[in-house]
Amino acid sequence: MSTTTPYARAFTSDNVAGAAPQIIDAMARAAAGPAAPYGADSFTADVRRRLCEIFDHDVDVLLVSTGSAANALSLAALTPPWGSVLCHRDSHINNDECGAPEFYTAGAKLVPLPGDDAKIDPEALRAAARHKRGDVHSVEPSVVSITQATETGAVYTLDELHTLGSIAKEAGLRLHMDGARFAGAVAAHGCTPAEMTWQAGVDLLSFGATKNGTMTADAIVVFDRSLTPELAFRTKRAGQLASKMRFHAAQLAAYLTDDLWLHNATHANAMAARLQEGLKALPDIGFPGAVEANVVFCRLPQRVIDGLLAEGYAFYHDRWEPGVVRFVTSFATTWEDVDGLVNAVRRLTA
Repeated sequence: MSTTTPYARAFTSDNVAGAAPQIIDAMARAAAGPAAPYGADSFTADVRRRLCEIFDHDVDVLLVSTGSAANALSLAALTPPWGSVLCHRDSHINNDECGAPEFYTAGAKLVPLPGDDAKIDPEALRAAARHKRGDVHSVEPSVVSITQATETGAVYTLDELHTLGSIAKEAGLRLHMDGARFAGAVAAHGCTPAEMTWQAGVDLLSFGATKNGTMTADAIVVFDRSLTPELAFRTKRAGQLASKMRFHAAQLAAYLTDDLWLHNATHANAMAARLQEGLKALPDIGFPGAVEANVVFCRLPQRVIDGLLAEGYAFYHDRWEPGVVRFVTSFATTWEDVDGLVNAVRRLTA
């Protein structure tokens, strides 16, 4: 039997990981003494300064407690109620947010598009961006939402991002990026955050951090600052303007210090790559898509799935077609955790 702990056997999501020690320390320091409420504190100002430096752009930042809030509020600021959001059919906003985008946009419609590796197909986007434009009998294409890294663990290349961004801008559409695993995408390609966002036409970024080391803090990064006033009102109205915002900000300030966000993501990606390499060497294992970030989809025989579950491993295995499972690594995943999983699969395939 594997010597890994039950916690180490949880590969369901990077959300199962705790918070990075640097984040915990920052929270403790922020708790000492008073601070101005509602984001008027020095911690929040520091986060904005750091993000301006990281993105090489004068940005505004709204701190929120969840990625779903970041996505829904961003889309609400970009889409009228009669508009449509063009997204991939496998995107988080389409499948995993309980209608929050539709709710916060007051009824805008999500239009799912196809594409391999959960990447939007450019030609499908081109057609959808002009479908029934100006027709009052239909929703009006208004914004494109792309996920970086995608739900399958693939990462859009800069060329792919520029292609989609150009299609959106040529059609007069706004561009939103769901960056729940944005750090992993940057680490995978080794490009700059600027190249992956505003230089490709992104207007708003949902900057994910909770999957990569923070405790309760994500952010909306605003590249088109004309959107900030409306976003500020929407954030307050949605109950996302925390009175003790310093605790959100302290987490993100620590997250951005000394490139902790990139170090954590690089480690998570490396653990996924190690897992894929270990599994590739075994019989009867297949991979339906690319593994570029920290998500590994693979095909396992049912006896192996049942055996792993019996040994206490946790992972998603019943959401797609039979035999397809998903393993997700995190900044807290160790070499021993990964090797323990590979060895367990090896025993069960023997």
